[in-house]
Amino acid sequence: MKCKIHRCNCRKVWSIQNRKSKTTAQSILLIGEWYTELKPERICEPKGFVATKKNQEIIYNPTKKYLEKFIIIDKLIYDKKNVNFNIKSGNSLFFAEDGICYVLKEVK
Repeated sequence: MKCKIHRCNCRKVWSIQNRKSKTTAQSILLIGEWYTELKPERICEPKGFVATKKNQEIIYNPTKKYLEKFIIIDKLIYDKKNVNFNIKSGNSLFFAEDGICYVLKEVK
């Protein structure tokens, strides 16, 4: 089932939602394919999301030990003014507590 992830800055949490439920977490590890989705015609925020087709690939509040399996490649940056992301798709993401989203690569 498709899930959308976005930052709720008013409460300083990440929001994960699909058509059946909505959950929040301080940090999220998304393992697997993801892509960005833009809805510039929406009246309210958010107009940009990260989406994935499989919600079983989402780990809520992962431990530091678990994150050691990955290295940071880049930051995923959302341009709120122009409703655009710097990267369109990829494989692993870490949504940190401080609101930064990191593109990851698994260390083998």
